[in-house]
Amino acid sequence: MPPSPSRCLALITGAASLALLAGCGSSSGSGSDGSAQSPASSSAVPVVASTNVYGDIARQIGGDHVEVTSVISDPSQDPHSYEANTQNQLTLSKAKVVIENGGGYDDFIAKILKSGGNSSAEVINAVKVSGRTAPKGGELNEHVWYDFPSVAKIADSIASALGKADPANAAAFTKNADTFKAKLKPLEAKEAQIKKEHGGDAVAITEPVPLYVIEASGLVNKTPAEFSEAIEEGDDVSPKILQETLALFTGKQVKALVYNEQTSGPQTDKVEQASRAAGIPVVPVTETLPKGKDYLGWMTANVDALASALDK
Repeated sequence: MPPSPSRCLALITGAASLALLAGCGSSSGSGSDGSAQSPASSSAVPVVASTNVYGDIARQIGGDHVEVTSVISDPSQDPHSYEANTQNQLTLSKAKVVIENGGGYDDFIAKILKSGGNSSAEVINAVKVSGRTAPKGGELNEHVWYDFPSVAKIADSIASALGKADPANAAAFTKNADTFKAKLKPLEAKEAQIKKEHGGDAVAITEPVPLYVIEASGLVNKTPAEFSEAIEEGDDVSPKILQETLALFTGKQVKALVYNEQTSGPQTDKVEQASRAAGIPVVPVTETLPKGKDYLGWMTANVDALASALDK
């Protein structure tokens, strides 16, 4: 029978042996969600990312000099509502660099850190680094990993934080960040091409997750804000707003539906079905990395799928 959370906390805060700590938390070779981690030397910088999106970016920049744990890798886990456990607390307590999205997306990270989980770690808040703020009278779109200029800034912040934790390899981190940022440029070029060919075209969404790509591609989101906001918050959509959203497809007012398949439910299923019934292409997206993908390959597939849908 595994140790209880209270027992684990006592072991963590006391002068427990490494063997006892191993009984409470994950091994050094796996993430706190059980995902496999890249091999790293004993001198590697311990990095904790709230999701595998930032975990993957940290690995690309840190290489063999980092040991990265992504708290959330399972698509069934919602960062908005995720509740940290003792294992997460232990992992965060050892981190020298912590990467959170911020903007209310993954508050469990800030809660652990504020409770004294780790006061010495270098914390990167992706939303703050991006400089993105809520529009006047609107809400912040916190999904900044779909905004490629913001991701470039985040890459620089990760390289800087790693350099502070491991000065001997600071130049390598900077070089890797530059390489990563160079690979973002083709994605921005793809968005520019979509804008050139389809600027002004209307699309629909189920959640604001892909909005930065949609906006950078010159597309117009026609979805009622009340619909996408309710779906994001896990609330029911009123019958009136649902009918307004479905009319986008029955009336063929949009050229594509960009659908967050990680948070599907009865109402989003109706929207997807209406889109397919009208012959309007559906572009599925996710919030976390699909299995076997890295960030750049994942985003390339997303942007290519959007372009392909609009060309139909």
